[in-house]
Amino acid sequence: MYIPTRRYQGNGNERTLQCRPQLPIGGAAVMRPSRVRFGIVGFALTLAMLAYIQRVAISQAAAPMSAELGLDKGQMGWIFGAFALSYALLEIPMGALGDKIGVRRVLAPLVLLWSAFTALSGAAWSFTSLLVMRFIFGAGEAGCFPNLTKMLSVWLPRQERVRAQALMWACTRWAGAVTPPIALLVITAFGWRWGFVFFGALGVLWVVVFWLFFKDDPATHKGVNEAELQLLEGSKALSEQDSGGWLKVFADINVLLLVIQYAAFSFVWYFYVTWLPTYLIEAWDLTFAQAAGYSILPLLFGGFGSLVSGMIPARIPRRAIALFGFVATAALLFSVTRMENALVAMVLMALASFCSDLTMPISWNTCVEIGRKYTATVAATMNMFSGLAGFAAPVLGGYILLQKSQNWDALIYMMVGAACISAFCWLFLNPDKLAEKNAAIDGSRT
Repeated sequence: MYIPTRRYQGNGNERTLQCRPQLPIGGAAVMRPSRVRFGIVGFALTLAMLAYIQRVAISQAAAPMSAELGLDKGQMGWIFGAFALSYALLEIPMGALGDKIGVRRVLAPLVLLWSAFTALSGAAWSFTSLLVMRFIFGAGEAGCFPNLTKMLSVWLPRQERVRAQALMWACTRWAGAVTPPIALLVITAFGWRWGFVFFGALGVLWVVVFWLFFKDDPATHKGVNEAELQLLEGSKALSEQDSGGWLKVFADINVLLLVIQYAAFSFVWYFYVTWLPTYLIEAWDLTFAQAAGYSILPLLFGGFGSLVSGMIPARIPRRAIALFGFVATAALLFSVTRMENALVAMVLMALASFCSDLTMPISWNTCVEIGRKYTATVAATMNMFSGLAGFAAPVLGGYILLQKSQNWDALIYMMVGAACISAFCWLFLNPDKLAEKNAAIDGSRT
């Protein structure tokens, strides 16, 4: 049987693809696309989960760490916030580096860097040493999601990207949800110091497999056939970089609104991965084991929120979903302060997390509609301010708790206010209208 071939040139590596026909349909041979892109999605999902496991683990180690190193609430707030500060400051540079030299050459050393400092956190001997280690850890993770977004944009056709984003963010939440009991088990068995070493080793394992399998250009991957390359033809065009003019995106009011709503969203979310176990122990007098179990709920429900958001029919306006999500979040968090039962309070907080995470895939997809070929720039900017909010939330929370004599309700009221700010922004953001405008522009060019 004749097997047609086609030559591709990518990153200086020429290759010949063999197009293997499948069963004839109507007299014509139909070639089935290879599925290498699904393996790439697997790398994105596992790294996203790993990144969240490594950053959430410290919340479970906070109590024994504070006791051994003599850290008060204010100092622990700075430890939590150090990660988010460096994460925010280096978000755009790390994303730009991936655009310039490729995802493979950026992600591999970055994952090794942040995994090394995850492990080294277990060697901390003072407040300052731990602060420096968490700061460098955050600097490494800053390159994670901008480069994963680029990876998915190159390796997936348009119709598969939204589902992949929804699944990726759901997996990050679920990874964060299972981290408290896993971290508690590891810390109980080996102590908090060796626990950090264990989580750091997972990153090294990921890098080894990733380096052997992943290619920046699908045309240079031996497992990709011509049919799959044809599926990715439009994606390749979208990944091309423009030499100038990207600063004009910041003149768009939609960028400002998108950034503000996501920063306020992050102010609320960072509570779940920093102060939540301590809140459960001190405000509700739970044991470490009980707090670890209850800490699962907000992240678990948040994952379902992201997943459900990706499944909602397109005819339902995205703005309406986001507006509902944040209004419901504010109402549910306010209700938490009125509860007298820990389980009921945590169920309400979990539902609040579900509602706010309905907006996650919408926010990231809005980056595409606003940014177009500058999507990475808009996404990195949005995530940078998310990191700044993630720095402010635990640090400010620590000082509030010191000033208010462990009054946790005061901190939750601030979270309610942040959710209201996000809802206000969505009164003006309209990604569906932007999508219609972009479709009209694309249609006029064809």
